Amino acid sequence: MQINILENEYWYGGCVKYGTKMPFSRETAFTVDTTLNPTPNQAMPFLVSSKGRYIWRDTGFRAEFMRGWILVPDDCQVWSEGKNLKDAYLAACAKHFSFDGRIPAIELFDKPIYNTWIELTFYQSQKAVENYAEKILASGLPAGVLMIDDGWSEYYGDWRFHSGKFPEPEKMIKKLHDAGFKVMVWLGPFITADTVAFRYARNHDLLIKNPDGSPYIVDWWNGYSAVYDMSNPEAVAHFRGQLDALMEMGVDGFKFDGGDSTHYDRENVTYANTSANEQAKLWGVFGEEYPFNEFRVTFDEGGAPLLQRLCDKDHSWEVDGLGGIVPDTLAQGITGHPFACPDMIGGGEYLNFQHAMESKLDEELFVRHCQTAALMPSMQFSAAPYRVLGKEAFDKVLAAVKLREKYEDYIVGLVKEAGKTGEPVARYMTYEFPDENCEEIVDQFMLGKELLVAPILTKSAKGRKVYLPKGKWSRQYMTDGKESILESSGEDFEVMEEAEPLIVFKRL
Repeated sequence: MQINILENEYWYGGCVKYGTKMPFSRETAFTVDTTLNPTPNQAMPFLVSSKGRYIWRDTGFRAEFMRGWILVPDDCQVWSEGKNLKDAYLAACAKHFSFDGRIPAIELFDKPIYNTWIELTFYQSQKAVENYAEKILASGLPAGVLMIDDGWSEYYGDWRFHSGKFPEPEKMIKKLHDAGFKVMVWLGPFITADTVAFRYARNHDLLIKNPDGSPYIVDWWNGYSAVYDMSNPEAVAHFRGQLDALMEMGVDGFKFDGGDSTHYDRENVTYANTSANEQAKLWGVFGEEYPFNEFRVTFDEGGAPLLQRLCDKDHSWEVDGLGGIVPDTLAQGITGHPFACPDMIGGGEYLNFQHAMESKLDEELFVRHCQTAALMPSMQFSAAPYRVLGKEAFDKVLAAVKLREKYEDYIVGLVKEAGKTGEPVARYMTYEFPDENCEEIVDQFMLGKELLVAPILTKSAKGRKVYLPKGKWSRQYMTDGKESILESSGEDFEVMEEAEPLIVFKRL
């Protein structure tokens, strides 16, 4: 089926990882294929247009943008719903991925998240985690959710604290709770082969299999592992039992990693004869049971109460780093993932980050990432800013956290509302201003209906161009009572940073 791209029509959606390539227009030559999510981030079988149209097919589809046309399979559904992006998105949301009022735990949004990955990588231990938490508080940062990343367990599939590295896990968790932290731990759908856990899962038929009946072994970023078959109720129950035991000792929730569609094979034998995308979706559905959760990759989980993190970004100003944060977060929102996390501040791709530390960490880049995240749905630290930054740069990080505290109630209100309506928390400008020819603006965003947020994303810049839609706007400052009013007829303004953590305007 060929779909004509209308004059001044712009399309969004499909794979979040392609946020920097959006919007797709009459000039675009690019293919979005969600029949198998090829990316390490969220994907939805959904494209939506600024002219009130959208395309949907439950199982995913291939869409070829061909400079004026979109070629899609004949059995795709093409809907016309209203006149603009917001109309079409809300119609698709109601019909295909409706929200039911559930949201992830509010603590994931009202304070910063701290993840031990960059600081500790695979060398997690009770002593190191406690030290990390103590230094967070000593630095002046507030307590929040603390995620203990990969390396805490006995091995994959045996989800108990490693007895040598964590001799007294209950005592550690209580200490963290008493200090004001919530505690989450990393896990994935994997089982280390040649272990007791593997033999149990194999003997009880809980694993994905090859056509010959042998356990399927996936080659993933940490090696070679067997994989739970999440379409098998007994496998799900077995997994749930391990997590229940962790929660009984005080763990609040889980960082659900893995589950990438690309980790499965088309010849896999599963309990319910599932595809790769369906296994990925079932991993997300399982995570919905736990309010304290985080996912980096899902398929067709728009509408779900999941904290959806952007995939690991480089310590870079380019689109694989800071330059991709705003476009990709906007793509999350318009594909039904409003509970967004803009990766770990400074960059979550740990090898890239380690190389940056070995040469010279870009303190300005780290600070700009922090400022950008400050008024997004959630913000997450991993590299300890008090360790990697000098005093002047760290003071700017503290100022960004303070700015978030100023708007904390507003952000939490948007998150709660998103759980009911599905509306993005961070929104494309054209979502709120459909008549203003701002469809291609992806370096600033609306935080709800009221706040326009314009982060500085260019190295050494002292200000930036900000598009202000028609009407009255108030420039927001950290200093109480200070404001400047601008009347805009829909135009670009050069705005100086003026030592503010972020350029923010309030709609009047």
